[in-house]
Amino acid sequence: MNAFLAKVVTQVINPIILLLAAGAFVVFLWGVFEFIVHAGDETKRKEGRSGIFWGLIGLVIIFGAYGIINTVLNTFNLPPIQKISQ
Repeated sequence: MNAFLAKVVTQVINPIILLLAAGAFVVFLWGVFEFIVHAGDETKRKEGRSGIFWGLIGLVIIFGAYGIINTVLNTFNLPPIQKISQ
């Protein structure tokens, strides 16, 4: 793997994936908050349930992508992408 591609992955792609994972986690937590705090209001509970559902879906997709990438790297005996020291 050339150095430019490794640098792009470590400097651009990994932070974007981390930001997306954090966003999905915030959506999940907001859904839990809505679900618990507005327990008497069925409309708010439905919104909270939706937030929980989509937050979990986002987390599964993001961590699934990491799993697929690691599986492909291991299958083809490629070294894992690590931070490049400057």
